[in-house]
This record gives sequence, C-alpha cells and structure tokens, in this order.
Amino acid sequence: MPSLFAKSDHSQDAEPSLFGASDFGNQFGLLPREKIELMIRRKMILGLEKIEERQFQPASLDLRLGARAYRVRASFLPGMGRKVSDQLQDLQTDVISLEGKGAILERGCVYVIPLLEHLNLLESFSAVANPKSSTGRLDIFTRLITDNSEVFDRVARAYEGPLYAEVSPRSFSVRVRKGSKLNQIRFRRLHSQQLERTDFGVDERELRTRHEKIPLVDGDLELRRNGLVLRVGLSAETPGNVVGYRAQKYTDILDIDEVGAYNLSDYWEPVRARLDRRLILDPDVFYILASRERLHIPSDLAAEMVPIDPAMGEFRVHYAGFFDPGFGAAPDNRPSARAVLEVRSYEVPFILEDGQVIGRLVFEKMAEPPQVLYGESDTSNYQGQGLKLSKHFRA
Repeated sequence: MPSLFAKSDHSQDAEPSLFGASDFGNQFGLLPREKIELMIRRKMILGLEKIEERQFQPASLDLRLGARAYRVRASFLPGMGRKVSDQLQDLQTDVISLEGKGAILERGCVYVIPLLEHLNLLESFSAVANPKSSTGRLDIFTRLITDNSEVFDRVARAYEGPLYAEVSPRSFSVRVRKGSKLNQIRFRRLHSQQLERTDFGVDERELRTRHEKIPLVDGDLELRRNGLVLRVGLSAETPGNVVGYRAQKYTDILDIDEVGAYNLSDYWEPVRARLDRRLILDPDVFYILASRERLHIPSDLAAEMVPIDPAMGEFRVHYAGFFDPGFGAAPDNRPSARAVLEVRSYEVPFILEDGQVIGRLVFEKMAEPPQVLYGESDTSNYQGQGLKLSKHFRA
C-alpha cells in the first residue's frame, strides 16, 4: 500500500523559528483568518502543496482532498493508540486515484481520503471540523478523522499528524479530484482554565444582552440550553410557493468543483407550501428546507448549528453547521439570512409542521474579529440567503 502522507517540503514558508503561544497575543477563543495565517507561518498547519488564498474563510480553513481515495467496507474510528493508516490496511477494498480529472465517488459507498493538510498544534490549541455549506447541501456526508481519535470532527489539543476525510455521498454520485474542498476546520486557543472543557458556548444572559443592542434574530429571541432555537419555515404568502426541495433518486453525476453548472430540475423536486403548513418527510429521503427566522452573526462571534434532542423527532438536520462572523449582516443591522437546513428522516415517515423546533444555534466568542467578515469576499456564496440550494445549481 502506498504511503498515505508524504512529508511536506514546506516550500511556501520560511524556515521554522522558535515560538510559543505568546505569539498569538492575549486573546482566547476561535481564531480568525489572520491568526490561521500565523499558524501556517509558524508550521502549526502544513500542506503537501501551497495553501491557497481561496481556502481561507473568516473563521476557518477549507481542507483539500489528497491524491488518493480509499474505498472501505464501513465507517470507522481508529481509537486511542492507533493510526488511520493501519486501519486502512485492513479495511480498504479499492484505491482510487484523484489526480487529473479525478474520480467518481459512488452514492452509498464510504471512502477515506488523506487530506493535503496536516497539523502540528501547540498544547493550548485544538480544532473542530464540519462539512462546508455546499457539501452539506449536496448530501455528501463528510467527517474529519485523526489518528488516535475516538470521535469524528474533533482534533485534540497538541495533535500532530495527518488529517483524513471520511466521505459518503448519500443522494448523488459526485466527481472529486485532488484539491477539491469538502470540509473545513476551525481552530480554538484555550487558556489554562479551559483545557479540559468541552462546552464553549456563550451563555443565555450574554446572548439576551447582545440581542437587545443588535438583534441576533428577527422577532423574539428564544433560547434553550444556551442556544438560539430555530424553527422550520413551511408557510408561504401564497399556497403552492416553493418552501423546500426534495432530492431526486436517479440523477446524473455531479462535479463538486463546477459552480453554476447544473439545472436544479435535473436533481431536485420542489416542495410546495400546503394549506395545512405541513410536510411529511419520506424515510431516507433528503430535503433542503429553511429556518423561519432570519439571523445575524456579530463580528466577534461565530456560531454552529447543533442537533436538537433526538427525543424530539426521528430525523437528522443540518449536516453543515458553521456560521461565520458577519453572516446575515445588513446595513441597517437587521438579520437578513435564513439558515438552510439539510434534513433526512430515519426509518419512519415524520410530519414537520410550520414553526416546529428543528435545531439550536450555539454561539462562541472569537479571539478577535476577522478583518474581513462573511459577505465581504467573493467566497461568500450564501450571504442574505433565503431558501437556497448549493452554489452548483443555476438560479
């Protein structure tokens, strides 16, 4: 089996220098783009190839697929004291080259793909990953795996080693290639009292104070377990208007790197508003819906959509959960963007009603506000959005 992760030549950077966490100042929290760039200069983030300008988001870094994909029989985690590469030796059924024109990842199959980035974190740094918004809206189930890990999408403090993406297209077979970007990573700097914490959300009292000054959401602020409650929107001014989309079962292949290249009618069926303001979710069918509320993420906060209590319904919502600082900002400070929801029912049909609770938005403090907020660059594809499919489809 070929080597899964070759050494980087570090050609994009100068020689490493001695440094410590003090290089990052006295701020703690999620790191903005400027501090992620510093991490790259300090060799805390390394790339097999030069990290590209378009990988940077206001509070995260897009990760790139490497040169090979390993088709595996089933999803897995390596566990403590074990490397992903060792597991792949036992579980792989095929090795697929992603060079050149790339390759097709078949719907319903599971692949593990070494990424072009790996990490060399300091003791006070950890990270969390999530699918990109476009990835979630295409129903490509994507999770980050690291060596010695017992959980997905979490990078332990002081982690040193390669990164892998577990990728499983659920609705559409997709073409990817070396350098394609399916997930993204956020970095968190912790102070000494936070080293063993797992919850970093802003508490309800502070959220209420902020909402009184500049609204976080249009309408009343509804909080639950230190998160902003979001409700699904299934009504329209005129019955019959589109309130969602249902993925078609039999479609052509979709190229993950082609923007604005596809007719939505070739991949999606519209879900139209009903007089009873309900939607019956068919089992194992993928839906794109939107929140009833419009949101605004302040410049010094980031947010993540987290699942509702499983006891509230037999469905999954929101595969892609990062909201950057500045998302939904408008000149008059009114929240302007809805949260787009990726929804799948499980074994049984499930009725959703207009206004039903469908998720929580948890806010976390930035170490400092990014210099360029979401919506201020050409990579902000979903600013001010209502119900919106991924960037791959023509309006």
